[in-house]
Amino acid sequence: MKKYPSETVAGIFVFIGLIVIGYMTVKLGNVSMLGDDSYSLNARFKSVSGLRIGNPVEMLGMEIGSVSNFSMDQKDQVVKVEFKINRGILVYEDAIASIKTAGLIGDRYVSIDAGGGGELLKPGGVITETESPVDLQELIGKYAFGDVKKE
Repeated sequence: MKKYPSETVAGIFVFIGLIVIGYMTVKLGNVSMLGDDSYSLNARFKSVSGLRIGNPVEMLGMEIGSVSNFSMDQKDQVVKVEFKINRGILVYEDAIASIKTAGLIGDRYVSIDAGGGGELLKPGGVITETESPVDLQELIGKYAFGDVKKE
């Protein structure tokens, strides 16, 4: 009856390996199998220098989502940034979104001050108050060549 015992054991290991690879692909790729547990918000910035898709969105020092898309509005000369925010996080219409740097030369992230007055932003809503990132190279250049005025 035990005609192919080594082939059966090898087949079981291959099957388990494929299941593990599938699980890791879903987990590492941030793919949701049972539905999306986030909603999208948008903000318009004059510059998104250094910001990339997948960079974190933080509120009160906690990561609450990630940057999911960019699009350029050439008419208004701004970049529309779309965020995926975790469900249950409340953001009000007077919120402020700013692009900040993690550390001195670290990656960029979006920081949101949730606000507290007015209506709640609905999925697809737009954060109107934004702050673009500070261009460190420009500041150093101005300081080095004497363009910075002391007050």
